[in-house]
Amino acid sequence: MTAEQTPATHRQPSARARELVRGSYDLHVHIAPDVMRRRITDLELAERYEQLGLAGFVLKSHYVPTQERAELVRALHPGVDALGAITLNASVGGMNPVAVEIAARGGAQFVWLPTVDSHNQRTCASEEPDGAKPPMWAQLQQDLRDAGIDSPAIPVLDAAGEVDERTGQVLDVIAKHDMTLATGHLHGDESAVVVAAARARGVRRIVVTHPEFTSQRIPVEQQRALVPHGALLERCLTTPLTGKVDWETWLGNIRGAGPEHSVISSDLGQPFNPPVEDGLALAADILLEHGFTEDEVRLMAVHNSRFLAGAEPLADAPAHHTPKGGVAA
Repeated sequence: MTAEQTPATHRQPSARARELVRGSYDLHVHIAPDVMRRRITDLELAERYEQLGLAGFVLKSHYVPTQERAELVRALHPGVDALGAITLNASVGGMNPVAVEIAARGGAQFVWLPTVDSHNQRTCASEEPDGAKPPMWAQLQQDLRDAGIDSPAIPVLDAAGEVDERTGQVLDVIAKHDMTLATGHLHGDESAVVVAAARARGVRRIVVTHPEFTSQRIPVEQQRALVPHGALLERCLTTPLTGKVDWETWLGNIRGAGPEHSVISSDLGQPFNPPVEDGLALAADILLEHGFTEDEVRLMAVHNSRFLAGAEPLADAPAHHTPKGGVAA
């Protein structure tokens, strides 16, 4: 698969891959309603998930909490576990423990640390590789700046390089409600500090958001160093699919850090990319073609995603399945 493929030429997942990812959660999808144009709505996606035997998905928005939407999707499609989330960008007050507490009480499962408003993303000097598709939010961020309603970058660490007070409060709320912490677009060094602090404060479910993304590019050695704190490493299909990293690096990092420490998600929903419901199965096909076993693929796509989603393990999950470094319930 290459970044040059058009919607008309998107490959179709194999029946084998479809079966392998049954029961999985896609922990990272961007779907309508949203402030940007999306390929599919949450209700339409739930219907397709039910038909394919997929367990659920996490509604990701860079700008608004999604727990109320998720509750509506679950009510209309009770066979699909749509999960709400909050991303701590400027639109929700940044590192705002009040917003996280309210989201938690409304049923949100995922908390992303700053993405588009992180200091790392704002100051990133890395250029997109030739042929890469820029993220859709880049234009919206530019529109805000042009309108004079930009906000300062959101810090997560203090001057001493430790988590600041508000970040600590956010981590405490996440731990109290057994939510899932996602590191957003933080720099690898920031992620290391936050992940260690989160584990020390009792956060059980931690995922390092697309470490291969352009503004992060976390080396595999640094990825491995996050594992003892119980962090899983998110491997988003769109990162190599849209040319932000080459396939060899993406696949090599999975092997280098270990499939048992990785979780597959799609990050799909953009109009020019493949159908969202195909994402995990497409990733499964690519992994199989590059020498990963069916058990490894199912571990990454299904069992690790269910752990982060807070779902019950399936009958075929490894005994006492908890990602290495994690804490059993």
